[in-house]
Amino acid sequence: MPSVSDSTLASPQQRRKRIIMAEPRGFCAGVERAIGMVEKALELYGAPVYVRKQIVHNQHVVNELEKQGARFVDSEDEVPEGAICVFSAHGVSPAVRGNAEQRELKVIDATCPLVAKVHQEARRSADAGRKILLIGHANHEEVEGTVGEAPAETVVVESVEEARALEFAPGTVLSYLTQTTLSLDETKDIIEELTRRFPDIKGPGSDDICYASQNRQNAVKDIAAQTDLVLVVGSDNSSNSVRMVEVAIRQGTQSYLVNDVSKLDEQWLDGVEAVGVTAGASAPEVLVQELVQRLAALGYQDVDSVTTTTEDVVFSIPGSLFAHAGAQR
Repeated sequence: MPSVSDSTLASPQQRRKRIIMAEPRGFCAGVERAIGMVEKALELYGAPVYVRKQIVHNQHVVNELEKQGARFVDSEDEVPEGAICVFSAHGVSPAVRGNAEQRELKVIDATCPLVAKVHQEARRSADAGRKILLIGHANHEEVEGTVGEAPAETVVVESVEEARALEFAPGTVLSYLTQTTLSLDETKDIIEELTRRFPDIKGPGSDDICYASQNRQNAVKDIAAQTDLVLVVGSDNSSNSVRMVEVAIRQGTQSYLVNDVSKLDEQWLDGVEAVGVTAGASAPEVLVQELVQRLAALGYQDVDSVTTTTEDVVFSIPGSLFAHAGAQR
């Protein structure tokens, strides 16, 4: 297997078949924390441990946790009364929390702290009497959970066109928030349109798009500028992975989402000398390395690494995880 090392990149005239790996890539702190919480729950309480929705949006991760005894369900209503139930990294609405409490579920909340921050901002805006414009994708679990904080006061905005079409009664006080896994460039355009149309609109105290999404998108821009093709390892339902593909294409470089090595279409490589490889924030490194090995077998023996930043963020597993120890499910 080829080794990955930082090196000075060759000029186009010197190039031969090679791979350029993006750094950072793959798991973020929120994903590592959420997976760790399921694993720790299994260790403490034994199988089965129920998880509402996919803990993170990656089927490989889900499959591995299922082997350990996790059971994934679409609704808290599917969890036996009184059982352990883990909420996914994407967060849930107050209605889901209330239903879980009514059914006496022993809840372990793996919501990413950065998603929880957006929920807090939504509650604060609603309490201040503001209409909330939530920039994001309406069918994404994170957005569903955030909308649930103030459903009557929240409007989801998915595009510049939708922002342009918004109409509110005179005197309506507005604020905006964003889904954490969006494209920086696309979000910027929507925010500019909102502030153009509603100059008094209030934004969040700090950027809602998470550090990992920003860092991985910046890394994609770097490798897209130096390659003929960018492959993003990630699942189809992973918003941040899909956004990374879009970022590469916006840079003028062809890009595809690859769930795992079995989804690599070798025709994509026709005429390609340099392949950029990265991974979404919920994609495990093992899938990246399997892809690199396959590319090496196809002649891409040289591997370079381009580092745009170094991540040192860690979200610790909360002590409350241990609160249910000894409880009967």
